Amino acid sequence: MIKKLLSPLLGQDDTQRGVFVYRNMLRDAAKIGGQVFGPIPAGQRREFFCLDEHTWIWHEEWTDERRVQQIRTTRYDVRPHGIFKVQDGHPYKHVSDEEAKRLYGAVHEYRRRMHEKFDPIASSVAV
Repeated sequence: MIKKLLSPLLGQDDTQRGVFVYRNMLRDAAKIGGQVFGPIPAGQRREFFCLDEHTWIWHEEWTDERRVQQIRTTRYDVRPHGIFKVQDGHPYKHVSDEEAKRLYGAVHEYRRRMHEKFDPIASSVAV
């Protein structure tokens, strides 16, 4: 069982292992972040995560009342002169103060949850 779980890591160099671990941590973080605004309804997918030090991603997938799958991805770029967002290929626009406050609250909760999940793991493998 353990060998099966670790098989993607065996036989890889340090760079490949690092990429594998990073991608899995990002997937876990995105799932946890998707729950920041409450439980995810059945049949929907929601993710919220930090891509880099300036970029946050909010991704949603759901089926509408006509049974058509909908997908929306919002990218928030945090810059010294403001927060800008782009959705599904539309032009960047400056976010309102209210939306900036909601984003700040979501980021704060996301980080709290990340620390709750990953700090015990990190402390157990620290050298």
